[in-house]
Amino acid sequence: MSRRHHLEQLREFAPLILPSLLLCDFSDLRSEIKRLEQAGVRSLHLDIMDGHFVPNFTYGLPIVAAIRKLTELPLDVHLMISSPENWVQSFADAGADLLTIHAEASTSPQDVLEKIHKLDVAAGVAINPATPLAAIEDCYDLADLVLIMSVPAGFGGQSFDDIALEKISTLRAKLGPNVLIEVDGGVNSSTISRCAQAGAELFVVGSAIFNNEEYGPVVSELAQLASSV
Repeated sequence: MSRRHHLEQLREFAPLILPSLLLCDFSDLRSEIKRLEQAGVRSLHLDIMDGHFVPNFTYGLPIVAAIRKLTELPLDVHLMISSPENWVQSFADAGADLLTIHAEASTSPQDVLEKIHKLDVAAGVAINPATPLAAIEDCYDLADLVLIMSVPAGFGGQSFDDIALEKISTLRAKLGPNVLIEVDGGVNSSTISRCAQAGAELFVVGSAIFNNEEYGPVVSELAQLASSV
């Protein structure tokens, strides 16, 4: 089965909560993923940071490959790395179902999106709060997903920037129904409804999930808030 089939699943089940594993307990990754599956999540978000494009450094190919072995859930891999064109093949081989690159990290994001599609993987493009939508206008016809950062890429636990809402609303009016809009950074019970109202369909959530002992109730609450607009 084509891994792009998972893209159709994301579209079908949206709005969706995607836990960012950045804040999970990596000493017990198997149990963490099982708990998230039991909480009803339908996809996982993996934040890859290289210490160059962003000042922080997280994990890389071995962890993605390990997570792939632990779950059949679609893996939404967010590449916060320089020269992503050099790495998309490796991350596809590691098990990514969707690869999102940053427009700021490549001299030709359109070419990278085309390369991702040739790997039979869904392709996304992301921008930071300071980057205008004009920077990705040439990517709209190539992207399966547009990721709007409400915080500068590189660290978890940051506060939500309302500029993301303006971008999401503008995008929803411009993009066709097959292009998913994802929002990442500061998404919680106080902000998710506004994101959904603006037009977002996928919601990356980190601390709002992993700061709780039980994941199920908070995932359900967030999903309900996202669906009630």
